[in-house]
Amino acid sequence: MPVPEGFPHAFQLVYRREPRELVVDYEFPTEEVVPATRSYKYVQTREETDAKPRPPKEIKALYASVLAQTALKVLRYAFSVKAPEVLDRVVFNGFVQSADPATGRPSKPYLLAVSSDRETFDSLVLSDLDPVTCVKQQLGARVSPHPGDHEPVRPMVDFEALLEQFRFVDGVDAPTDLDGRTDLLELSANEFEHLVRQLFEGIGMQSWVTQASKDDGVDAVATNEDPIVGGLCVIQAKRYSRAVGVAAVRELAGTMEDKHASKGIMVTTSWVTKGGHDHARRHGRMQIIEYDNLIHMLKAHLGMDVIISLPKKPPPR
Repeated sequence: MPVPEGFPHAFQLVYRREPRELVVDYEFPTEEVVPATRSYKYVQTREETDAKPRPPKEIKALYASVLAQTALKVLRYAFSVKAPEVLDRVVFNGFVQSADPATGRPSKPYLLAVSSDRETFDSLVLSDLDPVTCVKQQLGARVSPHPGDHEPVRPMVDFEALLEQFRFVDGVDAPTDLDGRTDLLELSANEFEHLVRQLFEGIGMQSWVTQASKDDGVDAVATNEDPIVGGLCVIQAKRYSRAVGVAAVRELAGTMEDKHASKGIMVTTSWVTKGGHDHARRHGRMQIIEYDNLIHMLKAHLGMDVIISLPKKPPPR
């Protein structure tokens, strides 16, 4: 997507499989991108060139057009990929790098926010329309009334909040495919550890300490500071494609006793055998999170769509 030399075009993307949506966070140039001089005139008698300044009203109109044209160009580029089963809507949020006039601190006010589905955008005749009129009237964009003064509008999607759903703590990012669906069985043991940690911190755990692991699972100790239901919790993560037997549940119970934990949680990408469930029920302070519950919890607490490609269908409960 070529742009003029020196034209800012930094951006970030987040793809959401449902509802087949691409969210673009795009950096606009500031108003200085519009030349302050409208034209030049050579005066032969003086052998000099005089510059004719561009009126402020014209600068503002041209800058508004630049923002609208940039938004339409990004939408066109995204929809040029003819895959409606993958991408049906594009959300564009355009901002400038600025300084907060109240504090002087760096800020990124949004000047134009617009979204369009594929059918609506494909109906546009880009060569004949007016960009500003199109984004405002046809696409319903939110446009700053004074973009040169960096007067902000509300973005269509809170990009930073959306990005947090796909970010692991300590800078470890969730590995995702283009369609946003991660196969948990393809994660490394370390990646699965970060995923489980992120899940429980999202639920409300206050701290996390990993313990030495003997297999692909990760033993962990977390705390919940709730005065009623809180306390020390031992979590054991099993990235398995086969059944987790009663021995693993007994091992978790032993770790609970060793750590004087108030609760124990078994998290597995597969399922726990009947004997394991029976042992957990008799113990009374244990919880088991299996493949389907894990998928649901990741969606509910982290907004992540994942799959678990088990080679064998788990038995009915």
